[in-house]
Amino acid sequence: MPAIPFVDTHVHLWDPARLRYAWLDGDETLDRRHELPEFHAATEGLPLEAMVFLQCDADPSQYLDEATWIASLAKQEPRLKGMVTFAPVERGAAVRENLERLAEIDLLRGVRRLIQSEPDPEFCLRSDFIEGVRLLESFNLSFDICITHRQMKSAIAFARQVPNVPLILDHIGKPGIRDGLMSPWAEDMRELARLPNVMCKISGVVTEADHKAWTEDELKRYVAVAIEAFGFDRIMFGGDWPVSTLALTYRRWVEIADAALSGTSAEEQRKFWHDNAVAFYRL
Repeated sequence: MPAIPFVDTHVHLWDPARLRYAWLDGDETLDRRHELPEFHAATEGLPLEAMVFLQCDADPSQYLDEATWIASLAKQEPRLKGMVTFAPVERGAAVRENLERLAEIDLLRGVRRLIQSEPDPEFCLRSDFIEGVRLLESFNLSFDICITHRQMKSAIAFARQVPNVPLILDHIGKPGIRDGLMSPWAEDMRELARLPNVMCKISGVVTEADHKAWTEDELKRYVAVAIEAFGFDRIMFGGDWPVSTLALTYRRWVEIADAALSGTSAEEQRKFWHDNAVAFYRL
């Protein structure tokens, strides 16, 4: 277990009875309420100090409803200190009106517009998408990059075009762990890490492996590449609950992340578990 209180930079909360999440349809594990009581049960006994909510890909028309709901939950849960919401950045300059509405919510820290499910491998390189993300700078917001390893080269090219926006790579770029793929993902990670405005979440790793047959050593190999590429000044912990429950418990992922830091200094561990998250998401 972490020796210090930690920050979870990637928590999902949803209730299919409240908002529409088409991607949950038919999933026996995930297609049900995962709200604060369930999260409290999953994290019981762990030194969790703060958390950041990440948008859950609700119907795009409900992005403001989701953000407003999460802001109301923060009044019940003081550890909920920041949120990353959906915004249709592909609208280009027109997304300003969406951002102005969202900016009225004090909890707002960043935006995520999922890229991983887009069939066009260069979706994030479209001029309107880049223009929309560039607008985040004027709102003091960051952008979460959620891609698969097959989209890494486009993500690198994208990141180069938004140098003034703080970026963070979710789920170490979703490498092809279940297929044993290390290259070219590892090389792409090192190239992305050369850009000073990009950080990396050590999150969502196990769900890229075989959900039933993953091993701790297998996960650690990929985590080690991410840590080596970005260094301890630009990595942070993410739980990816409850998506992570497809393959393991919350506590087990914390244990694996902690074991992956074996042999590192107390200062490095503090950066990973706490300080980098507080600085990046302004907690």
